[in-house]
Amino acid sequence: MTRPGARARGWVLLDGRALPVALGPAGIRHAKREGDGATPAGSWHPLELRWRPDRGRRPATALPARPMRPDDGWCDAPGAACYNRPVRRPFRASHEEMWRQDGLYDLVVILDHNQRPRTARGGSAVFLHIARPGFPPTAGCIAFRPADLRRVLARLGPRTRIEVG
Repeated sequence: MTRPGARARGWVLLDGRALPVALGPAGIRHAKREGDGATPAGSWHPLELRWRPDRGRRPATALPARPMRPDDGWCDAPGAACYNRPVRRPFRASHEEMWRQDGLYDLVVILDHNQRPRTARGGSAVFLHIARPGFPPTAGCIAFRPADLRRVLARLGPRTRIEVG
């Protein structure tokens, strides 16, 4: 990956091959805060895969996997009891829509960033997902070309450690 505080693009090394990724516009930071535009530095584990079943079959992975539903959301409201947790829409507090029309969340790997313990304003919805064409910055996630994310998924399991920094 890039150096903490550096630019919004980085690299993931997989089997000696560098895969380009998009990061948050603030680069990588150790002190991630909600809404800061940074990708959190640290050692993270993938928790599960979610995918859009209307846009493809379940990818090969050792991760627990769950098909998404149109009413899936992810709470990003620091004051909410379910902050940085999945929610069902409609949902009153601020949240991300997981069933997106732009295809970015057709494949989503949920990371354990700010999960246990969960800290209000510690950052939410930090995922591995599909990048926009041209790799513009994410809101703080790590985004891949679709084929590269599928390659990564084939190597991920619950004990995999993802080093960002």
